[in-house]
Amino acid sequence: MLFQGNSLSAELLADGIVEFKFDAQGSVNKFDQATFEEYRAAVAAINSCGEAKGVIVTSGKSAFIVGADITEFLETFKQPEEALVPWVKAASDVFDSFEDLQIPTVAAVNGFALGGGCEMTLACDYRVADTTASIGLPEVKLGLMPGFGGTVRLPRIIGADNAIEWMSTGKAHKAAAAMAVGAVDAVVAPEHLREAAISMVKQAIEGKLDWKAKRQPKLEALKLSPTETVMTFNTCKGMIAAKAGKHYPAPMVTVNTIEAAAGLDRAGAMHLENVGFAKLAKTDAAIAQIGIFMSDQVIKGKAKKAAKAVAKPVEKAAVLGAGIMGGGIAYQSAYKGTPIVMKDIADEALDLGLTTAAGILTKQVERGRMNAKKMAGVLNNITPTLSYDNVKGVDVVVEAVVENPKVKGMVLAEVEEIAGENAIITSNTSTISIDLLAESVKRKDKFCGMHFFNPVHKMPLVEVIRGKETSDETVAAVVAYAAKMGKSPIVVNDCPGFYVNRVLFPYFAGFSHLVKEGADFTAVDKVMEKVFGWPMGPAYLLDVVGIDTADHCTGVMSAGFPTRMTKIDNDPVSKLYADERYGQKNGKGFYDYGKDKRGRPTKVASETAYQLIGNAQSKDFDKDEIIARLMIPMVNEVVRCLEEGIVDTASEADMGLIYGLGFPPFRGGPIRYLETVGIANFIEMADKFAHLGEIYQVTDGMREMAASGKSYYTTDVKTA
Repeated sequence: MLFQGNSLSAELLADGIVEFKFDAQGSVNKFDQATFEEYRAAVAAINSCGEAKGVIVTSGKSAFIVGADITEFLETFKQPEEALVPWVKAASDVFDSFEDLQIPTVAAVNGFALGGGCEMTLACDYRVADTTASIGLPEVKLGLMPGFGGTVRLPRIIGADNAIEWMSTGKAHKAAAAMAVGAVDAVVAPEHLREAAISMVKQAIEGKLDWKAKRQPKLEALKLSPTETVMTFNTCKGMIAAKAGKHYPAPMVTVNTIEAAAGLDRAGAMHLENVGFAKLAKTDAAIAQIGIFMSDQVIKGKAKKAAKAVAKPVEKAAVLGAGIMGGGIAYQSAYKGTPIVMKDIADEALDLGLTTAAGILTKQVERGRMNAKKMAGVLNNITPTLSYDNVKGVDVVVEAVVENPKVKGMVLAEVEEIAGENAIITSNTSTISIDLLAESVKRKDKFCGMHFFNPVHKMPLVEVIRGKETSDETVAAVVAYAAKMGKSPIVVNDCPGFYVNRVLFPYFAGFSHLVKEGADFTAVDKVMEKVFGWPMGPAYLLDVVGIDTADHCTGVMSAGFPTRMTKIDNDPVSKLYADERYGQKNGKGFYDYGKDKRGRPTKVASETAYQLIGNAQSKDFDKDEIIARLMIPMVNEVVRCLEEGIVDTASEADMGLIYGLGFPPFRGGPIRYLETVGIANFIEMADKFAHLGEIYQVTDGMREMAASGKSYYTTDVKTA
């Protein structure tokens, strides 16, 4: 054994071949600081071995290397930019030292080779992948660019245009696709991977493969003519500007770095990569996107823990109510492999539910993501019925009937008697108290809320709402079922609006007050979409949610929080509702909806809406004030939910709004946004508007957080 560490080893095999093996003590191989130290030592050991003639790089795991250890990033990135350049250079130097071994090297790639894992393969002369391999540079999804030589080596291996496409999208590529562009040199069956790598390195040792010629382009400038250079980079910049926009700097910094390094050798190009990486590491977007990744891991970790805690997993489900929501729930359960009964009282509703599911599946088939056989299998997993008989013996019931407490209560009482004493009963409700609905069931420990977001197949979030008497076993089972459905479940405690809707309505209230004061709702939408980054401004979102639904929810929130969320006099939303302008569902709300001559949907600010709102004086508001007037109430309510224990952690608070409302990912969620602005700065901003009402007044707990300099991500702020 030439070298043996905790994460990797270097062993001299027969014929002078060294096996450089990554096999970390954890479940996956990844690059952390300890692994880099071992990497340096292993390369030194190979260099000092006179018998070494070639190297194969292998993995002892089902995945090659999943990338760098992101958990180390956020703390490291707090250093100044000038300190980050030598930090990342120290890491990329290790890859250079491997590439500079005076013997041929071959990577044997299995499973995921992502980020630093992909860059490890690029430092090799040859790459053999098995059919399970998935190779890519996803750093852009974290607001970063490759930092271990990816921007230097990949363009010189597969061409600048292909490399920019790989890096700017962050997509992973299957082995065959990677081979088609030259990112790997051969693809074999998994059982032949190691022998194929050995065979290839032997051919290189014997001179049958010119490994020095294969390596040389990675050490030199890119082979592009002046015309090719202009066309390649200008085209790529145009596409990136259109797709990424100004809020996501990583793709453009990446392409600019590759362009600037095109005429340089490896050392010069690598320096530019080091500088570019350090620059991006200090951006708010990178901190936010890395935070999202880590927060998502919190949710996934809790779901896995829940699945392990469940004595009897959900193997068959039922949904009551076969409308668009019920059909979406049925589709999602069936698509992810859990058979589901879809029960309603009318054939027309069942037809609508099946049509909803079939429509989603048909689009999948049309896009080549599914074949007809798979589609048929999913539909066969859905059993439409008018009778409760088919509901007997299911493991979980999702009630999704009309949003009316009396109707829901009757349905819940009925189904509890029929489903069986072991069945978990859940209610898909967006506003009605779970404890109120629990009064209709006998086994309150087996009852909770399961709030899906529309459209179900697109929205990742499911709020699992715990009632006062809901058991831990029930919560765990429902969380596990939601995760099995491919959703991201967040457990919240019962309160009006639960978590997502509770924090959304102060935001809407801020909007209504602005409009009452003379703001043009289209101007507000433009600021919140183009400047802040929401996918929809508040007026457009209200139209999509439904003006009638919003007006109803406003009443619920007012009853629940009478001092903070009292109904607004002459609320523009109520005025539109009174005029039966319900938004997209009937084609008229703040905007009028229709189709152009080509059948494409149109959206035009409604003159009728302006007349109904009836502002005598219009007023222009500064974009910063518009953002403050809407976001302060939302962030304040998120903090209250954390303090009251409605939502458990800052990570879940962030992901709830990212997955449930489309909170701008480059801002990382409401708490990440609060801490990026700075808690003290946010309080100063909020205090300027405190006279507008309670929704603008920060909590004492937030003031304490600012005074102590603590973070919501590392502090339990529950006061209830």
